[in-house]
Amino acid sequence: MCEVNVNQFLESTYLKTPIQAGISPEATKKIVEELIHEAVNNKFKLVMIRPDYVSLAKEMIANLDSYTSVGTVIGFHEGTYSTEEKIAEAEKAIADGVDELDFVANYEAFKNGKINLVKSEIFKCTKLVLDNNKVAKWIIEIAALNDEEIIEITQLIRDVVLDNFGEEKALKVFVKSSTGFYKTEGNKPNGATFEGMKLIIENAKPLPTKAAGGVKSFKDALKMIEIGVRRIGTSSALAIADGNIAKEGY
Repeated sequence: MCEVNVNQFLESTYLKTPIQAGISPEATKKIVEELIHEAVNNKFKLVMIRPDYVSLAKEMIANLDSYTSVGTVIGFHEGTYSTEEKIAEAEKAIADGVDELDFVANYEAFKNGKINLVKSEIFKCTKLVLDNNKVAKWIIEIAALNDEEIIEITQLIRDVVLDNFGEEKALKVFVKSSTGFYKTEGNKPNGATFEGMKLIIENAKPLPTKAAGGVKSFKDALKMIEIGVRRIGTSSALAIADGNIAKEGY
């Protein structure tokens, strides 16, 4: 693993709305444009932005003659949107040219025992993505779940995907740890942990996995890759790539 190109596992991420960041829409657009340039210049795997910026990102990346992919989030960040709302949001992003779509699973419904609702949204949204030859990722928000729940919802996603789309297409459906926006108590981690990712990896196979939130150093990124993570979502991609430790960010 010492020869691994960490940059090709990194999804350089900015997901704050102007209101969340306390800045103007114009300033937000500038941050997104800078993120895109940074991702292209460093050959990061993907730039992950809000749906409103997908068209901008695709146009910029095409003009820069880059292979950097564009990803966006759906049902973000609470996950409680209806399946119909998630599908409508995803359809627009696909029309705008997005390559990968990270859906927030309705983990609250899952915790409340509404398993059929969760199975239905996993099936319908994944089908839409695969039918359009895109990549889907399902965010389970591990900070909101105990270990048993992490295992159960990961297995649920795995089984829905394998039963309906087969093992070959399953390689285009990830299980992802976190939004990075979940509010925890007592400074507990709100993103990926090594323990949490091991549970996801073990129970998602053959589906690939994405660690998001909390990976802030090259050393931690390399360790995530070594345990089997295939993507890392971070707002600190440049710091990680440069071998530094990020002090802030997702």
